[in-house]
Amino acid sequence: MLSQDDLKQIASKGISEEQIKNQLDEFKTGFPFLRLEAAAGIGHGIMALTDDECKQYEAAWENYKEQGKQIVKFVPASGAASRMFKDLFAFLDADYDVPTTDFEKHFFDGLKRFAFYDALDKACLNNEGKSVCDLIADGNYKAIVANLLESKGLNYGQLPKGLLLFHKYDDGVRTPVEEHLVEGALYASSKGKSRIHFTVSHEHLHLFKSMVEAKLGYYSEKFNVDYDISFSEQKPSTDTIAANPDNTPFRTEDGKLLFRPGGHGALIENLNEIEADIVFIKNIDNVVPDRLKGDTVLYKQVIAGVLVTIQEKVFEYLNLLETGNYSHEQLESIIRFVQNDLCCRKQDIKHLEDAELVIYLKNKLNRPIRVCGVVKNVGEPGGGPFLTYNHDGTVSLQILESSQIDKSNKEYVEMFTKGTHFNPVDLVCAVKDYKGNAFDLPKYVDKTTGFISSKSKNGKELKALELPGLWNGAMSDWNTVFVEVPLTTFNPVKTVNDLLREQHQ
Repeated sequence: MLSQDDLKQIASKGISEEQIKNQLDEFKTGFPFLRLEAAAGIGHGIMALTDDECKQYEAAWENYKEQGKQIVKFVPASGAASRMFKDLFAFLDADYDVPTTDFEKHFFDGLKRFAFYDALDKACLNNEGKSVCDLIADGNYKAIVANLLESKGLNYGQLPKGLLLFHKYDDGVRTPVEEHLVEGALYASSKGKSRIHFTVSHEHLHLFKSMVEAKLGYYSEKFNVDYDISFSEQKPSTDTIAANPDNTPFRTEDGKLLFRPGGHGALIENLNEIEADIVFIKNIDNVVPDRLKGDTVLYKQVIAGVLVTIQEKVFEYLNLLETGNYSHEQLESIIRFVQNDLCCRKQDIKHLEDAELVIYLKNKLNRPIRVCGVVKNVGEPGGGPFLTYNHDGTVSLQILESSQIDKSNKEYVEMFTKGTHFNPVDLVCAVKDYKGNAFDLPKYVDKTTGFISSKSKNGKELKALELPGLWNGAMSDWNTVFVEVPLTTFNPVKTVNDLLREQHQ
């Protein structure tokens, strides 16, 4: 099935022949659905904190930062913004010339409120010899959209979200990259140093670097921090092979195998290479102007405080177990911590001998930890917090996507649809063990949690394979804690008109 030329192509990407065979087998067999116990809720896997508890955890984080540990803010920023403008691309192709749909009308009604308005007006003057207002007076709406999306103007249809103008201020406008620089200074800095890592696509790397270079001095002075900004790209070795509908390798017109990016789950490799004690993970588009940052900054510090408090207890218990000098009462205390604080339960734990019990507890404690902020479910798409069965028969907390749930199981569908919370990618992670060594994060991926989607290439149907998602199956074997955070901390920008919401004005 695979020729010598195929094998050379595979090897050039740093992928083994065995990996390709496994991926082709996965197209044939599909991925198993997860077995669910329940949707997580308040008091059942999700912590709801009082004001006093928030203050205690905020203080715990402040104390931790004083230790001079390595704290990094990790921002997946490689996504192109083309989906943000899907409706405007459709308008350009439409057989009518004036705003007709509700989306188009809303866009043009709010045009002057967008942070990119002045830049768009300038592009229209340069390319059309007319301002935005003049073009609207002429009924030439499509020229405005073309100057927004196409390379002759702002080229927003091809740029990543991180480089678009999102927010207006009295002293100028900001991109999401700049908002993340601000956030990094406010909650993820230690000893006057703020480390931020962006994962970007290769073609946009120079644009990100140029923007950071141009803006860094301003924000460094404004917030009195030294920034350490780094970038990485998704590794070619994490690409996956595409298949035809009959599960044979999909080939391009020149007969070559087609590889596709493996999705955000591939970024576990990038995360694994970061030198850090604590890592915040947050999507590039979930940012707000300064006037609304209060809740974001507070709750980032709160969930970080929860993390370092739990980590301190985990390390204490692991060190105790390593001494071999513990009482049965202490073992029972550790069991309660694993079951109640980490929500990891084993049905037959009472049948284990003490020696087996210690091995079990060490295994469950000595792994990466993540605390995830979850918000009340308001119908936005996103992964939900669940109590899920693992391969070893234990139950633990996971973030699941709808694709991982068996839609023919009415009980599971009801759990998913009636879930009270969802995860907006608001994570803080502890990635070192109790001896100070970095965990090898790919070892904690559940490889059976990938999924297959239908795509097309040049009009030909194909099947695409996505790796286990970064905050889903790629972190399956981590210890997970869910904390309820306010909805005000979740303000994603999925379409351009989301920038007209009050939270982005």
